Amino acid sequence: MTNSLLIEQRGAIEILSLNRPDKLNSMNEDMIFALQDYFRALQDRHDIRVIIFRAEGRAFCAGLDIGAWKNDGTRGSVQHIWHTQRSIATVMQLMRQCPQPIIALGQGAACGGGFSLLLASDVRFGAPNLKMNAAYIKIGLGGCDMGSSYFLPRLVGSSLASELLLTGRFIHAERAEKLGLISETVDEDKLLPTGLALAEEMLDTAPMGLRLTKDALNRNIDAQSFEAAMAIEDRQQAMLSFTEDSREAAKAFFSKRKPDYKDR
Repeated sequence: MTNSLLIEQRGAIEILSLNRPDKLNSMNEDMIFALQDYFRALQDRHDIRVIIFRAEGRAFCAGLDIGAWKNDGTRGSVQHIWHTQRSIATVMQLMRQCPQPIIALGQGAACGGGFSLLLASDVRFGAPNLKMNAAYIKIGLGGCDMGSSYFLPRLVGSSLASELLLTGRFIHAERAEKLGLISETVDEDKLLPTGLALAEEMLDTAPMGLRLTKDALNRNIDAQSFEAAMAIEDRQQAMLSFTEDSREAAKAFFSKRKPDYKDR
């Protein structure tokens, strides 16, 4: 396993930590491909039901570590830039595709690709010192990168998304919470307990129901119509009603006890 990530399993919860604190957890090649491998493997790891995504040190992720990518002789070429671009973008795609909800915990700077890692998560909590920006436009590129033009308008509306993407300015935790970009601002030493408490609540649900809820949220954010969104929900609920876990939930309700889910 790469040193750029730390992974700790706590029952059905896994804590994934970026681990380049001396580099503000900026993205080098090793980290990006390790993140790809990690999120891709989650497709078949139903024993892990919730992911806590955090970072060591004083920053969540300062973006791309440009000088820390291998030079195969093509650096500076279109081919090399495309390889780097697609490698990072693939991480965000895999985060959305993995069946486990991702609870992100951010502190300090979350810039560029680091901002997009937070945006690609399902729930975000931030320390008071969290500051996020779509830094790309500050280095001569466009402000729309790594999913920012997809996630931001859906999370905060087109006006704030345009403000942030057209300028690269920072949005800090207090404003981000007021606008719904993060769920709550909590002291930095309370980030992990806050994330774990929410994860434990998620574990009180039926495993397949939790997975399909994330799936429906992903699909219905782009639903063509209200009717199309309802069709996904109807099919999901009808299918889940035939699971053993659904029958167990009903028995537990009438017996006034906690369900014993088996993911069947």
